[in-house]
Amino acid sequence: MMILLTLTFCVVVGTLTYGTIQKGKDEISGKEKMRKALKINLSIFVPVVTAALVMNIPSIAHAAEATSAGASGLGYLAAGLSTGLATIGAGYAVGSVGSAALGAVSEDPKILGKTLIYVGLGEGIAIYGLIISIMILSRL
Repeated sequence: MMILLTLTFCVVVGTLTYGTIQKGKDEISGKEKMRKALKINLSIFVPVVTAALVMNIPSIAHAAEATSAGASGLGYLAAGLSTGLATIGAGYAVGSVGSAALGAVSEDPKILGKTLIYVGLGEGIAIYGLIISIMILSRL
């Protein structure tokens, strides 16, 4: 496992070094260099991550046998899903409402307070998901 972590670290450092070197050159051809770097990075990174997952399967299976509470696992999954999906929804809501609010405030600065209320309502979605997950976790 240590070898895979070292190899992954070397890939990340190599990619950063390649990007820094290409950024310093004046003859960058933009998308072609980016595509080449992305192909090289993915062709190395994906097999390394796959090998790491395959090598960890026995330890994961052993850990799954050691636990006896299978029903609580579904509770943890439900808590994670409620928080995660609510956060995704809140991000989408704040993104669309926030961009519209910036456009409206740039035209009329007096409506800043009203637009902040709408952005806050979008952020409330994530809080609701967090409250539901806390309620689920309290029952486990």
